Amino acid sequence: MNTENRMLGDPIANLAIGKIIEVDGSHVIAELDPGLTELSRVYAGETYPIGQFGSIVRIHFGRRLIYALVGRLRMKAEYEAERGLAAQASADERIVEADLFGEGEWTLDDAGMAQLQFERGVATYPLPQQTVYLTPKSELRSIYGNTKGTVIRLGEHVGSGGAPCYAEMNELLGKHTAVLGSTGAGKSGAVAAIIHSILERGAELGYTNWKPRIVILDPHNEYGVAFTAHSRLSTDDGTLVLPYWFLNFQETVALLIGKTEFVATSQANIVKSALIDARNEGAKCLGLEVGAITVDSPVPYKLATLRSKIEADKPTQASKQDSHNSILQKLDVLKSDAHLRFLMTEWGGEAQDPFPAIVAQLMGDGPQPRVIDLSGVPNEVAGVSSAVIARTLFNLKVWQTTDERASDPVLLVCEEAHRYVPNSGEAQYEAAQEAIRRIAKEGRKYGVGLLLVSQRPSEVEATVLSQCNSWIVLRVTNDADREHVKAILPDSMVGLTKMLSGLRRQEAIFVGQAAMLPSRIMIRDLLPEQLPKSNDIDFDKGWQGLPMSDEQLKVVANRWRYQRR
Repeated sequence: MNTENRMLGDPIANLAIGKIIEVDGSHVIAELDPGLTELSRVYAGETYPIGQFGSIVRIHFGRRLIYALVGRLRMKAEYEAERGLAAQASADERIVEADLFGEGEWTLDDAGMAQLQFERGVATYPLPQQTVYLTPKSELRSIYGNTKGTVIRLGEHVGSGGAPCYAEMNELLGKHTAVLGSTGAGKSGAVAAIIHSILERGAELGYTNWKPRIVILDPHNEYGVAFTAHSRLSTDDGTLVLPYWFLNFQETVALLIGKTEFVATSQANIVKSALIDARNEGAKCLGLEVGAITVDSPVPYKLATLRSKIEADKPTQASKQDSHNSILQKLDVLKSDAHLRFLMTEWGGEAQDPFPAIVAQLMGDGPQPRVIDLSGVPNEVAGVSSAVIARTLFNLKVWQTTDERASDPVLLVCEEAHRYVPNSGEAQYEAAQEAIRRIAKEGRKYGVGLLLVSQRPSEVEATVLSQCNSWIVLRVTNDADREHVKAILPDSMVGLTKMLSGLRRQEAIFVGQAAMLPSRIMIRDLLPEQLPKSNDIDFDKGWQGLPMSDEQLKVVANRWRYQRR
């Protein structure tokens, strides 16, 4: 057995592909064997492609194995011309470029079984003229298939013979992750796969109690169907309640004034003074300590009180009343909009404090995940609504004790992140931008994880995106988006971005602290009922039916008229 085990780490002649001609730090360049007529080798009944982006090669240094990630395959003549060398290569000579990332050694465990001791990082560097070998798939499974620690399964590694891809869950969630890719690349499916893997972990490990807290900002109402036992919060049926008094000062100003008004500063002062007085009145009704209330304290107040305070603060000169009148008019417009009942319903002044119930809808016990359907929220308040949700999750963690945070972490999934944290500084999303930016910067300290999802990474605020320490990047076809992805990835990984436009659906590049290795992976398959609802319409199937009748059109018209689905 010992002889057989020792052979696991020995060179395999049939997998030799060439010799190193240059070592530049962790970057190596090898010239392929001129005898290679095809870019593949067969070993033990399995085919090994040569020079594939993201594939792994190994170099022997005594009993140590040094592993490198292939990033480029090109003609030797091009390489020589790039370095200003006189062209000596023949027309068919090729070189492969790769980056060193880890080392390993085959050993025997206590039971006499062979195992690969693999570790990230390189302490031993190869030398020119050393032979480069393809890595056997059995060895790849040993490198990739590490199920130790707190891991969840994302899918399997491409070209590894089915080796599963695991992500370190605490790194993936606690230090934030970005899921990026063009429309149709499989982003929503990747997000669903991550969440299903989290939800399934408890049963797989036999935990007696497993209650992840996951909140999904769902702007298109597509995630609810993917999770049979979820909590849906929606403005359509009244299950989502974000009352106006829950807004802090900045969000209230954004709602009543906006940031584009030339008199915003003076109007903000008017709102601030009236808001403090109104909250103090509400505090008296609830028996709270009035002197401890601030303008940002989530204390209920009556809109009528706010209105009367603004009225009382009006200057006597009619020429100076414009700022006050503008706020009062906006308040009346918001109150009269039936679509904003979830936000503008007047507090009745009851003695029972409604604050705990508002927080409980986001973080209380119940089925997971909590899918917040924002598709029915008007665009003018979508930014404020998402800001309130993100800020509530963060503030709850800030005011918890260390032990309470440790037993109650939460993951915020921000779908269409370019909508809520745009790099263009859109005024209506300023409050959301500030709330999510704070989670990105400080959330990991308080137990708030962030999963950013976007089809346009170049339109997501760079500050927020740069806080992510792991990336799952699916097919990206837009040049500007590819360059943006290249800019945020570690220097050693930028070579992987060259393949982004050619990835298949569900295929992704997985890099970062949650990845055991920089990897090219296929996201795990889900059942149809576990996938988010696709918005793609089948024209061929649709046009085989009859057009809508007048009666059916009337029903749709009434939904439209009353803003109810």
